[in-house]
Amino acid sequence: MNKNAKIFVAGHRGMVGSAIVRRLQAKGYTQVITRGRSELDLLNQQAVQAFMQAEKPDYIFIAAAKVGGIQANNVYRAEFLYQNLIIEANLIHAAHEAGVQRLMFLGSSCIYPKLAPQPLKEDYLLTGPLEPTNEPYAIAKIAGIKLCEAYNHQYGRQYISAMPTNLYGPNDNYDLNNSHVLPALIRKAHEAKLRGDKALVVWGSGTPMREFLYADDLADACVYLMEQGYDGALVNIGTGTDVTIRELAETVTKVVGFEGDLTFDASKPDGTPRKLMDVSRLTGLGWKATTSLSQGIGLAYQDFLSKQG
Repeated sequence: MNKNAKIFVAGHRGMVGSAIVRRLQAKGYTQVITRGRSELDLLNQQAVQAFMQAEKPDYIFIAAAKVGGIQANNVYRAEFLYQNLIIEANLIHAAHEAGVQRLMFLGSSCIYPKLAPQPLKEDYLLTGPLEPTNEPYAIAKIAGIKLCEAYNHQYGRQYISAMPTNLYGPNDNYDLNNSHVLPALIRKAHEAKLRGDKALVVWGSGTPMREFLYADDLADACVYLMEQGYDGALVNIGTGTDVTIRELAETVTKVVGFEGDLTFDASKPDGTPRKLMDVSRLTGLGWKATTSLSQGIGLAYQDFLSKQG
């Protein structure tokens, strides 16, 4: 990518989008274009088309999405399906009409079947039923992948679909009801420490296994793939290693400094038993994550503290 190329990052205020903007700026890209929700409503097809025709970006990263944890996905099923479908369709189609040749669409590991073999290979897409709790979000993301594939096949575009594993880092959502497991644990552990609690309650049995990737590592991988000219449709982005929720909770409490006991509420949903990404396609292209889980949680905790008060 030319350092003076126009690069539009959709969703620049979120955890992923802000990390991509940081990475691009750190690498010396001078024309990173962003628009806040008040400036550009991504649910408005006409507005998105007008923006694309006016700006004519050279590259696009689509990090804009309606996102949330297991509870939010299950409760707001209509919004998760509708809004994500509309956002991605508006952006991908308008990009094509504006002549954008290279685009990256960010999805999620939840696109893979609930009981797919582990680790999850890109080839497992659409080979079985999805996890019911986040099926609407997954279906929206699968539609985005297929839309990119269709433009590639029909028009020779190079629209990449990147599937990150569970993410965390600066600008994460720490809402206890609507956030993902890691930021929720950071907040719970911090508040339990301040109150001097004897125990910390963790949702579920503690046995499911999850993989976690620091957001700035994801951003590095995304920019790397665009710079390398990767032209495969679908690629997993992760660390290739996972931990149990119990091990995750133990690491979080150690970093935060909460010294009480951990208890597990098995009445709460566990979700998929295991979600480990096969990242051999990505490592074959020469990229590996560099931030360890404990190091990343430390950085995320500092970000959380900076936003308190």
